Amino acid sequence: MSVMASATALPAMAQVVAPGDPAPAPLEQPVTSNAARQVYDAAFFTQFAPANALQIVARVPGFSIQSADESVRGFAAAAGNVVINGQRPSSKSESLETILSRIPASRVLRVEVGAGEQFGAEYAGKAQVLNLVLTAGGGLAGTIEGAVLRDYTGKVLPEGSVSALLKTGKSTFNVAAQFNNNRTTERGYDRVTALPSGALIESREKVNRINDPNASLSASWAHDDGAFRTANLNARVAIDRFRLDQTSAVTPASGPLRDDRLSQRYQSENYEVGGDITRPLAGGGIKLIGLATQRNRRNADRSYLRVNGGTIGGFEQFLDDERSETLARLVWSRPNATGWTVELGAEGVINRLASKVDLFSLASGGAATRIDLPVDDAVVKEYRGEAFVNAGRALAKNLRLDLAATYETSRLTVTGDAQAERSLSFLKPRAVLDWRPGNKWRLQLSVQRTVAQLQFEDFISSAELTNDRVNGGNAQLLPQRAWESLLTIERPILGDGLIKLELGYNRIEKVQDRVLTPEGFDAPGNLGSGTVKIARARIDAPLAKLGIKGGRLTLYASYVGTSVVDPYTGETRRFSGNNDFLAQASFRQDLGKFAWGFSVDGSTPGSFYRLNEVDKNYSVPPYVTAFAEYRPDRRTTLTLSIDNLTATPSRRERTFYAPDRRTRTPSSFELRHRNRYLIPAISFKRSFG
Repeated sequence: MSVMASATALPAMAQVVAPGDPAPAPLEQPVTSNAARQVYDAAFFTQFAPANALQIVARVPGFSIQSADESVRGFAAAAGNVVINGQRPSSKSESLETILSRIPASRVLRVEVGAGEQFGAEYAGKAQVLNLVLTAGGGLAGTIEGAVLRDYTGKVLPEGSVSALLKTGKSTFNVAAQFNNNRTTERGYDRVTALPSGALIESREKVNRINDPNASLSASWAHDDGAFRTANLNARVAIDRFRLDQTSAVTPASGPLRDDRLSQRYQSENYEVGGDITRPLAGGGIKLIGLATQRNRRNADRSYLRVNGGTIGGFEQFLDDERSETLARLVWSRPNATGWTVELGAEGVINRLASKVDLFSLASGGAATRIDLPVDDAVVKEYRGEAFVNAGRALAKNLRLDLAATYETSRLTVTGDAQAERSLSFLKPRAVLDWRPGNKWRLQLSVQRTVAQLQFEDFISSAELTNDRVNGGNAQLLPQRAWESLLTIERPILGDGLIKLELGYNRIEKVQDRVLTPEGFDAPGNLGSGTVKIARARIDAPLAKLGIKGGRLTLYASYVGTSVVDPYTGETRRFSGNNDFLAQASFRQDLGKFAWGFSVDGSTPGSFYRLNEVDKNYSVPPYVTAFAEYRPDRRTTLTLSIDNLTATPSRRERTFYAPDRRTRTPSSFELRHRNRYLIPAISFKRSFG
């Protein structure tokens, strides 16, 4: 797990601890609630002996972190569901887990969980947002973490992180360094058979050696001079060096045995600089946010067919791209404008991707011939702006209404191998009704219009050498849009436990999926209209009242059913990549200085519906992890954990059709089976300050 980031500034619409003020006395009860929020005092978490804020958040009943995709363009779209002192962290490139892991548990005063509308326009419509309230104490604090993992081949893999937080007067300084030594060895096989006969075409025995070390260094400064008088600066650099080496012993039904090789060398550097400043204005506060990010990426893929140690053919592909984003966001908020909570703002963003792909075929002896792909050398650029308003108020003591509207406009251009230009504008309204009818029940209904973002990489063509296929680029891709509705029902159980049910229905236009390009390639593209049906349930239950001291059981089940008409068969099917069902059960028991637990999860397969194949991916359930923990003192934690305790393999089933899926009878079938087996680890965590 990564390391730290900002403990931040002061919100307009949340209770905070101002520097220089004495910290509030602990709550008389470790768990309390009011009409707006469920509150957990720091005393509630002492039973778990957490070392950092991430471990505290993980123990909040009924809550799970939702980290947004850090590559999403814009600031609002990248919001997760955690704020610190009522404000969103100003860093965008780091996950919430990374940021929270850097905050020592000793600096957490309490945790508040409430509806997203209380924390700004980015969070409106979210049923739950967690506010981490920090203490006003000064001085130096930090965390040190280290771990040693062992893969099934016996390789021992160290990794670690360190972070420090210094608070002096009205300023807080954070510095963090992290090194992850992700290394895995997988063993497995492929079987390719002809259909409908079932005759073996080819078998492959494979070993994947994966090495993915990455490191990051980050620093931040936060200044808090009272309500609406805050400033933050942050910077981060991250380096990743991914390597994969695959050996494949191939036995074809006819012809010589082969000893194929595949290698991948992916290098990337990510940079981010950002900040914000808040000042009082018209009874509220105005906040200016600025952010600039850049990613440089260089990938090399090589696939060689070999007989008796000599290369008889293959492919090589080289990718070089640069992606950048520059944004500015201005927000004015006022917590009480004649009974309304009001927020107004605007955001402007410039995004750019310059990408070049070179694909070569290799003849016997190694002679290379370039293969020209459509849209393999292009620049994608977007200018986007949006303006938004968010307003809410209590209609009654137990009823609240929040309304919002965002107007988004953008101009996107593609130059290079393809030429395309389009301007798009969307109005995105939203309404949220929150009702607490009594007897501890809470219901929330949200209805909103959303517009998905386009992935610039989908405009560029490239080959997947490991899968022997080409992804076409599609310069005509459009964002899908949807009307989304979600009903959330919550009720406490067994004291501080929680049961939560979510029911939703989405109507989607221009579903982003897979289509056929004019050049004959399978590519990302738009289908017609589709639907999404959602049913999710979570039970977080303390078991002390049932006779299991210190025990806690969490059950989660999710159904997300999707439906769209397939462009090749004319039949209704799921969206590509969607898993209908997912389930998880976890148990933890804390017994003084000791704790232990396990989790079990599984899901149904997800399939990608391509031009000439259906590609189904899944893990054979159950997937089990387990841990045992010893805490010699309140600052130190030693953990023994085992990942993939049941040695669950992953599987992939590819069903091929010739020439494409308009032919209803499949022509061949490929099964891929991989297993990294169980991975034990010993970790050490120590907090100071």
